[in-house]
Amino acid sequence: MAPTSEILTAERILEATEEVLRRHGPAKATVVDVARALGVSHGSVYRHFRTKAALREAVTKRWLDRTSRHLAGIAAGDGTAQDGTGTVGVAGDGTAEDRLRAWLGALFEAKRHKAGDDPELFATYSVLADENGTAVGEHIADLTAQLTRIIEAGTGSGAFRVSDPAAAARAVFQATGRFHDPCYAREWRRPGIEEEFTAVVDLLIRGLSSPSPSR
Repeated sequence: MAPTSEILTAERILEATEEVLRRHGPAKATVVDVARALGVSHGSVYRHFRTKAALREAVTKRWLDRTSRHLAGIAAGDGTAQDGTGTVGVAGDGTAEDRLRAWLGALFEAKRHKAGDDPELFATYSVLADENGTAVGEHIADLTAQLTRIIEAGTGSGAFRVSDPAAAARAVFQATGRFHDPCYAREWRRPGIEEEFTAVVDLLIRGLSSPSPSR
């Protein structure tokens, strides 16, 4: 059993679950494996997460939330990206265009980092994300809300000329899907991908900056 001096918390369970998933993969990992890694009974785990599905959804949300936190500083306009261990400076505290470029670049790099540095766990979370539509939907909603704030700021300053910042944010997110959707992960290390990313972002910013055509 776990030492009495170390309280079993939801966060400890999620950390252990991530390690179990890395070791066994999503098909074989069980709540019993998580409990064993923590030195507790599986009933203790179930007191925090009532089902295996709830545990898998929570660990997926935790993984997705890391990316959201990483980008939140840029969206807020303070020029930083937050990760799970500290603050990373990003050149995103200038114009709305700067912030948009920095935000999209940080999203691309965060996903590439996860896929390249820990491919087994990245593949595992891709499977879990497919299982947990609610968590993924909330994650996408949060990211598009961050994009909306950047585009709203650009519209207010006159840098962008769009009538509906929320719709524009959704379009930008969808148009850049190749650079953050896990199904494209194999392409992210291909030579020339950075130039292709820059070309897409340049095109989108020109579109946001151009006046709407007369009807």
